[in-house]
Amino acid sequence: MMAGRPKVPGGILAFDAGNSKTDVALVSADGTVLGTARGGGFEPHIVGAFAAVEGLAPLVAAAAAEAGLTIGDGPLVQQISACLANADLPIEEERLAEAFESFGWATSVSVANDTFALLRAGVDEPRGVAVVCGAGINCAGLLPDGRTARFAAVGKISGDWGGGQQLADEAFSAAARAADGRGPDTALEKALPAHYGVDSVAALIEAVHLGDIPFSRRLEATPLLFQVAAAGDPVATAVVQQQAEEIVAMATVAMRRLDLLDEPTDVVLGGGVLTAGHPLLMETVVRLLSAAAPKAIPRVVDVPPVVGAALLGLDRTNAAQAAHSHLRAAFAPPPAA
Repeated sequence: MMAGRPKVPGGILAFDAGNSKTDVALVSADGTVLGTARGGGFEPHIVGAFAAVEGLAPLVAAAAAEAGLTIGDGPLVQQISACLANADLPIEEERLAEAFESFGWATSVSVANDTFALLRAGVDEPRGVAVVCGAGINCAGLLPDGRTARFAAVGKISGDWGGGQQLADEAFSAAARAADGRGPDTALEKALPAHYGVDSVAALIEAVHLGDIPFSRRLEATPLLFQVAAAGDPVATAVVQQQAEEIVAMATVAMRRLDLLDEPTDVVLGGGVLTAGHPLLMETVVRLLSAAAPKAIPRVVDVPPVVGAALLGLDRTNAAQAAHSHLRAAFAPPPAA
């Protein structure tokens, strides 16, 4: 426990830190949002835990300034609730928690993988399962008594399949194999070179390999894969089918671990691939999930995951239910026109 009194008694400093962006919210004990800030991606696996958390300091200062506070003696709030990408293993969570504690922003620190923020953002109580499918893929389950189900989700070595990066790679691979005869014909053979402004798959491979097409543009192949699948291409459709199967497999395993498989259970879906609204993917996920867990209730989250991080903080401080509702109302999407 750190010296000093919180400047926002009972308050929460919530972090939702992803690979591409970080959201911070400073929230009072009654669920009022006092300040927010947004910054870049969070990469402790590259820069180290302390340096990654140190990079969040300007965002904390910006959120505090919006609330009319300054960083100084004593903590700002009672509870830090940090839901972080690349906090995939318990040891990584421990190291990141130690880094947060060293900055003295709160009297208590809780660190979890960012999938838990997505999950809590999508449910009214801390109970359910979430699958995030963005650049990568992950899944988490949570019960009110604190029990969790999770996956290491660090790539092939932990059994992962899917996410935007792998889907892009699968699209490139299918096009290359169609072009040289190793694989079946697919419309990707023409669609990919056309998208990238070259005249053949061979020219595309050369441009990507030599860096003439930046590595960052490879993810553009993912939505193209879904377009080709939607037009009925069997090769692209098979990749989308496999992605749906993997999403459902992770959700089903998490529910089984928490004894939720035969109970009504929210399955929260998030991440860029799942929120892009690709009908073939979503329809297949819903169909397969219904077969594997008939009482599961799939839902796409409609509020920012930082809300989930803040709600987890309110859970930890035993805040009144009215505080949870107040917080959700502040981030509710506008009514449809």
